[in-house]
Amino acid sequence: MSNKYTKWVVILVIILVVIMLISWGTRIYNSLVTLEEKVSAQWAQVENVYQRRADLIPNLVATVKGYAEHEQETFTRVTEARAKASSITIDPKNLTPETLQQFEQAQGELSSALSRLLVTVEQYPELKANQNFLELQAQLEGTENRITVERQKFNDTAREYNTSVRSFPRNIFAGLFGFERKPYFESKPGADEAPKVEF
Repeated sequence: MSNKYTKWVVILVIILVVIMLISWGTRIYNSLVTLEEKVSAQWAQVENVYQRRADLIPNLVATVKGYAEHEQETFTRVTEARAKASSITIDPKNLTPETLQQFEQAQGELSSALSRLLVTVEQYPELKANQNFLELQAQLEGTENRITVERQKFNDTAREYNTSVRSFPRNIFAGLFGFERKPYFESKPGADEAPKVEF
């Protein structure tokens, strides 16, 4: 009788251990899914602010065109850079350093083209005083600030996810279920060097 009782106790203990392991594994898996979804949501917010900038550009170009018709090359560069930047879409589940670099490069080209457009504006004092232009310029500046903030939030969210994916024992589950590290937005090459100012 005691031998039979012992078998049932052992079976019950084994069942309880298995249930506890499954419960523990489920919690780890669900927390990894939650963190990955946070990264995806933050990436969507990054794309949202870049899209806001892209949406402002046609209005800005149209306003400047009214004053500076002969700056066609600048307008063409801005339009082409906007089209290129808008055409790059990235699935946050497949975010790699290469795709992020491609995205950043296209956005950098757009920023450069916008800078050239704003330099052009300096030649037209009446445009700099135009209320529509001033409002668009203020919105664009605000959007650039939002881009910086959202990129930082993305990096923070990606860091939290990456830390979880790399920490033991979560790294075992991450490897089993295909959770991979996410890349970060990084500063441009040379950003660590102070600019030289010469008078």
